[in-house]
Amino acid sequence: MSSATHPLAQVAEAKADTVAPAATHDFPLPSAAAARYSVWLLTVIYMLNFVDRQIVNILAEPIKRDLGLADWQLGAMTGLGFAMFYTTLGIPMARLAERYHRGRIIAGCLVVWSGFTVVCGMSTTFVQILLARIGVGVGEAGCTPSAQSLIADSVPVNKRASALGTFSMGVPVGSLAGLVLGGIVAQSYGWRAAFMVAGAPGILLALIAFATLRDPRPSSTPASRANLLPLSAVLAQLRQQPAFWWLAAGAAITSFVGYGQQAFYVSFFLRNYTPELSAAAQSVGFAGPLAFVGVALGIVLGVSGGIGTLVGGRLGDRFVAKDAGGYGMVAAISMLLAGPLLAGVFFAGSGLTILMLLIVPLFLKNMWFGPVFAGIQGMIPQRSRSTATAIFLFVLNAGGLGLGALLTGLISDLFASSYGEAEGVRYALVATSLISFLSAFCFWRAAVAMRRGA
Repeated sequence: MSSATHPLAQVAEAKADTVAPAATHDFPLPSAAAARYSVWLLTVIYMLNFVDRQIVNILAEPIKRDLGLADWQLGAMTGLGFAMFYTTLGIPMARLAERYHRGRIIAGCLVVWSGFTVVCGMSTTFVQILLARIGVGVGEAGCTPSAQSLIADSVPVNKRASALGTFSMGVPVGSLAGLVLGGIVAQSYGWRAAFMVAGAPGILLALIAFATLRDPRPSSTPASRANLLPLSAVLAQLRQQPAFWWLAAGAAITSFVGYGQQAFYVSFFLRNYTPELSAAAQSVGFAGPLAFVGVALGIVLGVSGGIGTLVGGRLGDRFVAKDAGGYGMVAAISMLLAGPLLAGVFFAGSGLTILMLLIVPLFLKNMWFGPVFAGIQGMIPQRSRSTATAIFLFVLNAGGLGLGALLTGLISDLFASSYGEAEGVRYALVATSLISFLSAFCFWRAAVAMRRGA
């Protein structure tokens, strides 16, 4: 077996990339202009990914009333049903991305998830909308591993965290757009129309991606396939890198908090502050509290979260230039600060005050994306980056996306039995906020392991 394909040699290469951000690529990088275009187009696609994934959160209360659902069913629909297939199919889709043109894979996936978003709006029962949400998860499974590995192969290594931080703006900004779009459309035309409006643009964007998105990696040839590690070899490498698993654990816990809370933010405000929000909506000309909450919460999530991802990515590049554990430390510090601030916000008094105060903890809570994803991309050879990303996302989403909304809903139902629905969801949000301390610990352990080159 040649040294290019021997797993132990590849482990050494991966560790070198982790501790030496100036490492070179195995093939020529695209021009700076071409790389910027790819990063921004993929960021727009990722935004649409989160519009279609998260729009269900602003529509949760109308769907609950129309279909007669319990909170656990909302959690299953928004999280578990989506995540089951999103996480499971991520790895086989990533294996395809190691072999074929990643831009075309992303374009095809975009068509699938956009189509099933439209189908969500046609659903009339819990089972139907659950299956449609599963379809969205099937389509989105191939996006993130392909996109992140493509970005890692398009930019210099010392700019990787910044580029992935830009890409990660798709999470908060897409969530912003989903909340604003969903709130305004649902208030005037109903929740079904909101799904249809959200899904339609994906077809056009898929055509643009298919025609213009360049993959800098050489195409699948016998020579390139010789460097493609089997899944067992990738897993063998990762088993020798504790930093990977600490980063994955920290990200999973962070996502548990994020996805679980986002699924119930709108319900929290509508159940506790409807009169106040109705008056605020009327004063600024909105049709009702749902539209007002969607726009206000969307702006808070999108602006604070978007800035947080950019700042986190740039800090990650700066920290890691001086400290091999810099990626992990940026994530650890941000989550250590975010947890108590987020928990305290929900007791701040009025609904408008809470909306404003959410800006700070949500800024901090989004800083981990760029540094953590950059750390993951540096732990594996180029031909296996999609697979490593998919394995990482499997851990992240199984614990976060899969269980976050479901368990938050169950906690809400549990507290509601003693304190009522309004206070039940408040206490559920507070309880999940405090879990952020565990993610900070995991990111710190990752930083320690990265300093040791493990």
